[in-house]
Amino acid sequence: MKKNTSLLQTLSLALILYGIFYFMMPQRIDETEAPVKEFSTQRALQQVKNMTVKPHFVGSENHEEVALYVQGELKKMGLETSLQEGFSMTFRGTLTKPKNILARIKGSANSKALLLLAHYDSAPHSFSLGAGDDASGVATVLEGVRAFLQNKTAHKNDIIILFTDAEELGLNGAALFVTQHPWAKEVGLAINFEARGSSGPGYMLMETTKGNAKMIDGFMNAGVKFPTANSLMYSIYKMLPNDTDLTIFREEGGIQGINFAFIDNHFNYHTQQDTYEHLSPTTLAHQGTNLMPLLQYFSNADLQDLTSASDKVYFNIPFKLLSYPFSWIWLMLILSIGLFIWIIYAGIKNKRFSLSEAGRGFIPFSSSLISAGLLTFFGWKLINYIYPAYNDILHGFTYNGHAYIAAFVCLTLAICFFFYNKQKKVHQEMSQSIAPLLIWIIINALIAFKLKGAAFFIIPLFASLIMLGYYVLTGKSNAIVNTVLSIPALVILAPLIKMFPVGLGLKMLAGSAVLTVLCFSLLLPVLGSFSNKNRVASFFMILCLVFLVNAHLSSGYGNGEGKPNSLLYVYDKDDAKAYWTTYDNNMDEWTKSVLGNSPVNAAPLNQESLFSKYGSKFTYMAEAPLKQISGPSIEFLQDTVKDDRRFLKVLIKPNRKVNRYDIFADEKMGISGLKANGVKSLESKSRVFSRKDNKILSYYLAGNDPLEFELTMDKDADLNMHLWESSFDLLLDPVFNIKPRKDWMIAKPFVLNDAVVIRQKISKPVNR
Repeated sequence: MKKNTSLLQTLSLALILYGIFYFMMPQRIDETEAPVKEFSTQRALQQVKNMTVKPHFVGSENHEEVALYVQGELKKMGLETSLQEGFSMTFRGTLTKPKNILARIKGSANSKALLLLAHYDSAPHSFSLGAGDDASGVATVLEGVRAFLQNKTAHKNDIIILFTDAEELGLNGAALFVTQHPWAKEVGLAINFEARGSSGPGYMLMETTKGNAKMIDGFMNAGVKFPTANSLMYSIYKMLPNDTDLTIFREEGGIQGINFAFIDNHFNYHTQQDTYEHLSPTTLAHQGTNLMPLLQYFSNADLQDLTSASDKVYFNIPFKLLSYPFSWIWLMLILSIGLFIWIIYAGIKNKRFSLSEAGRGFIPFSSSLISAGLLTFFGWKLINYIYPAYNDILHGFTYNGHAYIAAFVCLTLAICFFFYNKQKKVHQEMSQSIAPLLIWIIINALIAFKLKGAAFFIIPLFASLIMLGYYVLTGKSNAIVNTVLSIPALVILAPLIKMFPVGLGLKMLAGSAVLTVLCFSLLLPVLGSFSNKNRVASFFMILCLVFLVNAHLSSGYGNGEGKPNSLLYVYDKDDAKAYWTTYDNNMDEWTKSVLGNSPVNAAPLNQESLFSKYGSKFTYMAEAPLKQISGPSIEFLQDTVKDDRRFLKVLIKPNRKVNRYDIFADEKMGISGLKANGVKSLESKSRVFSRKDNKILSYYLAGNDPLEFELTMDKDADLNMHLWESSFDLLLDPVFNIKPRKDWMIAKPFVLNDAVVIRQKISKPVNR
């Protein structure tokens, strides 16, 4: 009977897990277009396809074509469009001239407006087609607004449609709108659609100026069909080196916002593989199911003041978002402690277990936790040693990453069943539950102090305490009750076990292993009752090996799963020398064909570090032939000294098609008052302009416009400034005749790539 019970429980748990992931998002879409009054994934996909024929980063030829296409689609709906264009410089000193696209649908009342937001530019450097990031967002808004207008839905609030530009460079379009457009002051709520991958559910992340209570209530009242969100995700999001346009809306405009972003297949993010073909139709369908109910609800809701003094903990279950106030956190923690103490007291009194038995529960728990954590941590390091090319995927998530997640989760489960194998008495799993439950209480106490967004972790703790409490009262373990009470742990923890390495990189596999052990410990009344745990452990060990073999067989590169590589030509004009250089740690045949088989360390080129999301530096360099390249014209428009400060105004004009300027200045110059093309850097209470690696300015040229900048410096300091002028045309320039990449290679993202660079001093003697 016990074997049959274990089998039924196993099948039940497997079915629950399948349902948790299956019902996170729509799984089917119509092969034909939906009725005109409904959101059509097929129509939205066609929009994505139309926008992603070529890369459309700021300064590219196709950038203007996509802008015209988006305007045309809005005009087809009968909307009047407008453009906002102007220079903007954001926190990191990123300057460009974005062109925002706007339209407005009038409401029946003079109230705050609802803003729908996405950006239409693609990532530079890596020639990304931007299907996921962010043509999917633009298409979601276009199709959602089209369906909304077809329904002739009555609405009180104006609806502003904003497609920002230059988001990929530094959120410049959002900054231009928030700080300079009169409509910005009328916005009560902004809903933004973003991506950091090409598949998976559209996770909801809120950007709130204070408490989130009103926002959460509104979201729940809207009735989103497949909500995928929890209050922990935003806490993690704030720790990442990522911002979205809504960050500017919150910090500069005090505007509340809701982000939707999908992150799976993260390896396609910002690469030339971010294509229409790689974008998951079900993911786009999920974005549509996120938008439509919110558009219906918030177009009529009171948006005058969505700020709250209080916060709520929130998390999703299939088809539902649940929440409760932060004020409940300590009460729930105290209740869990009280329930735990009662279980210990009643268990000993009723002779269900002894303190010594409960104490021995720390042995298998700590053994599982330490073994799984260490084996996964060092196991992933070993895998990176065996497959060094993985280190060139800067996302930290390999093409076979899902196989590695499955492998190490299976390894962890095998370890848990192995250490919990010795069962000397009936229902020993109940006494073994006490030790991990104590640890869970400590974890929740720490959460209550430090990370309140994760306070919903107490829900599965309560469920496990009830399992144990039932046993203490009755002396029996009810398989049905225990299986049902296993659902909270699986619903809340299983998606996080997968999401952490997907979103944060496979370096988080050890964290997933630890979380798997913690989840296993909550399910001990079920899993600990299994007979033949050695066989179960062996099964999961075999499954682990199967996934590792699968990962090995898919560890190579191919068309659609390309190896990232990089190449630059750097001409040092002052030294009259030129170099080939790369960011690659593992050079392939393409880079070796240019740099040769014996390149040298590129440290000399790293004295002035170009910005990279992951801090990448040049790795190798080799001498290159000098080419006839027209450098920029540098003119000092003003150079005056007053008191102890020297004022400079400098004009830099390109003499070729240029995409980017980077200006570096020695910190000893004591620079202040930087202004470029008539604008200062965006600063707020939460952030101020910060220099990094001596860089003071990055300018992305939208129309080959010159750069005019001014600053003050210490009058007695040496003028020690360098300009890096870059064009993204190395592979297109016939002067260099670089062979195209093989079809199993792609341009490395997040770094200046495929560029022709001129480096030279900006120098002039002091006028005395």
